[in-house]
Amino acid sequence: MLILQPISVLTFAMSSTRWLFTRAYTVEYLTVAPGRTIRVLIFKAPAKPDSNKKLRPLHVDIHPGAFIGGWPEDDAIFCDQLARETGAVVVSISYRYAPKHVFPAAHDDVDATIRYLQEHAEAKYGADPTLLTVSGFSAGGALALAAAQAEACRPASKTGIKASTTFYAACDLRLKPQEKPAPPNMPDDPAAFLVPLYDSYVEPVRSQNMENPRMNPILASVDQLPENMFVWVAGIDILVHEQTTFVERVKQDLAKDPKHEGRRVEIGVDDKGFHGYLNLPDSIIPQDKKQRAFAPAIQFIKETHLRYGFQW
Repeated sequence: MLILQPISVLTFAMSSTRWLFTRAYTVEYLTVAPGRTIRVLIFKAPAKPDSNKKLRPLHVDIHPGAFIGGWPEDDAIFCDQLARETGAVVVSISYRYAPKHVFPAAHDDVDATIRYLQEHAEAKYGADPTLLTVSGFSAGGALALAAAQAEACRPASKTGIKASTTFYAACDLRLKPQEKPAPPNMPDDPAAFLVPLYDSYVEPVRSQNMENPRMNPILASVDQLPENMFVWVAGIDILVHEQTTFVERVKQDLAKDPKHEGRRVEIGVDDKGFHGYLNLPDSIIPQDKKQRAFAPAIQFIKETHLRYGFQW
């Protein structure tokens, strides 16, 4: 942790300089449960002159960090763009970290925050809890997919998650990181000595949760997943196999039952992308490369909004 956190702070500082003089978000602290407060960023684009007074869609974003760190600000560029281009009220949330807090602490925080927003977003932010979408990067992607398993977030519910966009999401935590099948183009990892730390959220309780779809969204039934899903895969990543397997299985399951007609599952792949590359500063990964992932993901959300009668 002493080695990893200074690297995280430096990366965060480099990518956050654009917010020093102009900030696209406000910071709030939501009391989501007795004794539990969650720090969030609220992104809300100014109303357009010709926009009507309808409630805006509600979007929840969950940041990366291997369940051991990170900040909501890690996704600020994506969240800002999403808010401006879709009109949604975007709430980027935090959660408790391992190794102090192990599974299901982070999951519980996400569920509690979404539950709070479903109850209060209309009054506080003018956001529609019945037009809820989510996104997540890496560990945040796992949390976004798992969030749909809450009763009020399932597709059958009026407040169900209408769409998710995930980027290099971890969706199968049954294997330790070092046991996951690496793609043939995977180079040696200079930070391999940190790998055991990445497992600290699930390792203490893995054996009791091998069949738990909340920990492992790859095991979830289609009734426990977001109604529509866009999955962005980095080709140089140990998570490639589980993500592509997940998408193919979900597509097959949806095709088996006519009641799922109209639900969408799409996948995008950057063969030269590596895990975490979209969260790096523009000086390292140019914005045009990030847009190859962000643009189709945001378009996917916009199309979901249109299906439910909202146009920005």
